[in-house]
Amino acid sequence: MKKVFIVNGGQTFAHSGGLFNSTLTRWTQDALLENGFEVRVTHTDDAFDPQAEVENFKWADVIIYNTPIWWFQVPNRLKKYIDEVFTAGHQNGIYASDGRSRKNPAVHYGTGGLMQGKKYVVNSSWNAPATAFTLPGEFFDQRSVDDGVLFGFHKMNQFAGLERMSGFHFHDMEKNVTPKRIEDYRQQYLNHLYENFMMEKQLS
Repeated sequence: MKKVFIVNGGQTFAHSGGLFNSTLTRWTQDALLENGFEVRVTHTDDAFDPQAEVENFKWADVIIYNTPIWWFQVPNRLKKYIDEVFTAGHQNGIYASDGRSRKNPAVHYGTGGLMQGKKYVVNSSWNAPATAFTLPGEFFDQRSVDDGVLFGFHKMNQFAGLERMSGFHFHDMEKNVTPKRIEDYRQQYLNHLYENFMMEKQLS
């Protein structure tokens, strides 16, 4: 049985209420439970105990992060959560060290993670349209979400020993959002989730 820990990084701040990421988390949780997965959920906008959250990471086979992107970064509460939880996981199931030895500190940085055999997913939501990443001359210089803004986030998980699974990125979720767009995205996302997680379940 696969155990999935969902981290909802949606946050109430300024004009944002974190509503879409709560919806996305509900879609994810409901679909996984319906297919026999065990699921735990945390919301980084709520108070949390770093040690208890470390236990969630240690329990899970897969961690799913659902996060909006604010000013080309994750929200401050998700960053605070990561800082505190990963620090509490030092020599406690998340990472042992940076991987280097004092005899040869020039090599093997980033290999001290303790979460080998576990996987993670990052799903993100944007005001930016998908074309901002793909068209010549547009803002992101034809660099993808994963190779651009989320590059450091992926490296953080790699540092902990986690293996990346394919995420899903929701675009144009503010200026051009409509009920039809949400419903289309829901169907696409659930198909993506089913394809990825049913394969994982069969391999377990």
